[in-house]
Amino acid sequence: MMEPACTVIKICGGIAAVAAMVSRSEVRVRRWSYPKERGGSGGFIPAELQIMLLREANARGVDLRPEHFFPPSLLKIENQTDTGFDLETGENCD
Repeated sequence: MMEPACTVIKICGGIAAVAAMVSRSEVRVRRWSYPKERGGSGGFIPAELQIMLLREANARGVDLRPEHFFPPSLLKIENQTDTGFDLETGENCD
């Protein structure tokens, strides 16, 4: 299984549990973990379903967090290019 879908599926209790949480078939959920060449999403979960999963996980007492949906390399802000946008004040956001 490809990451980060594999991690999210495990945290939520497996493919059947995730399918129930987002009202999708188990086949559809399993495809999140397939490479794009095999008809999958390359390990990524569609954004609209990330929100559903976070809400459902919270309601079920599952410790699923937004950072679980992204590879660690994308979460390291200190390594990202300076965009000129001040995250603290919101300045330079045109």
